[in-house]
Amino acid sequence: MTKKQKFPYLVGSKWTTQQKIDGWRHFQVVNRKNQGKWVYAEMVAACDPKVRFWVNAKLLQDNSQWQPGWQSLQEIEQSNLIP
Repeated sequence: MTKKQKFPYLVGSKWTTQQKIDGWRHFQVVNRKNQGKWVYAEMVAACDPKVRFWVNAKLLQDNSQWQPGWQSLQEIEQSNLIP
């Protein structure tokens, strides 16, 4: 029986961070890495491909830090108003 892959649609997904990282908010996953029970995503800034970092994919599920898709500033502010 094949083991179900965690985060199967990770590569290519787009994300918006609530707080700027190296001056940017919009990122895309360009690579994934499995290490034991953990899955990591390599994030690249949409406007500056030199800005790259790895993040535990589990953190992308935290809506207080990350939102799926590319959100406008207005959408980010509205999501912060909703308790």
